[in-house]
Amino acid sequence: MQLLETLGYREDGHSFRHPNRQVVFCGDFVDRGPQIADSISIARNMVKQDAAYAVMGNHEFNAIAFHTRIDGDDEAWYRPHTDRNLRLHQATTDQLSNTELAKALEWFRELPIALDLGSLRVVHACWDPDGIDALNVALDTGNRFSAAFLEQAVNESTPMGLAVERVLKGPEVALPDDLTVSDKEGHVRRRVRIRWFESPETHTLGSYAFPPVKRLMDVAIPESARPCPYPADAPPVFVGHYWLDSRHSPVLAPNVACLDLSVAKGGRLAAYRFNGEATLSPDSLVSVPARNSVPSE
Repeated sequence: MQLLETLGYREDGHSFRHPNRQVVFCGDFVDRGPQIADSISIARNMVKQDAAYAVMGNHEFNAIAFHTRIDGDDEAWYRPHTDRNLRLHQATTDQLSNTELAKALEWFRELPIALDLGSLRVVHACWDPDGIDALNVALDTGNRFSAAFLEQAVNESTPMGLAVERVLKGPEVALPDDLTVSDKEGHVRRRVRIRWFESPETHTLGSYAFPPVKRLMDVAIPESARPCPYPADAPPVFVGHYWLDSRHSPVLAPNVACLDLSVAKGGRLAAYRFNGEATLSPDSLVSVPARNSVPSE
């Protein structure tokens, strides 16, 4: 609410609205923070009142899979109810009533995977044209997020599962067998995300990792890396997802920006005030500091 008001939006009885602008939300409305129900309500109402657009984040996808039972098995879901997955989703299930959760899931199923608005594009993690096209075709040819779709989408060994991983979670590359890294939450990982929007030609694995990893600076990039460099003449693309340090610029390339500045970990909630420019500028960033945050994995 503070960020919207800072941007010049005001409540009109139905939603927040600006006289001549629209918000585009980059996804991830759940699983962190102390006011998840309010966050969903504000974003959903703005979208339904044509005051905003929104795309799906990996947390919305995970929530759909977490709450969809596998056909024929009352004790299995498309996102398994492991201790870790239960813990990751705990803030959402604690804060939303059954009715609120059902309505939220209904809205999540309506969200687009990505948006191409002509002068700008928005996707949660990676503008992978092949992956976006494959997901859109699959979702438009049957019931959105049906059991048949989810069966493929949660399996990384299928083309659909790979598309979900790349578009909603960002391309990754496996580390050599003798190497691991710890992420911001302390999890030991054998894969790292990459700067998919750039060519890897001038990088080592450490500098091509996103964010960079110092201990990998002398490691060559494996041939298995599959970037999709974003063309310099393409419309600006905005992403979320990556938990950037709020002290750093969200402009990753002249036409690529990440607006996730780690608000749920005490960072900032950020927006880019877009005026049709082909080259993005940090001067157009508008942000407010976190007031409260609930530590969560």
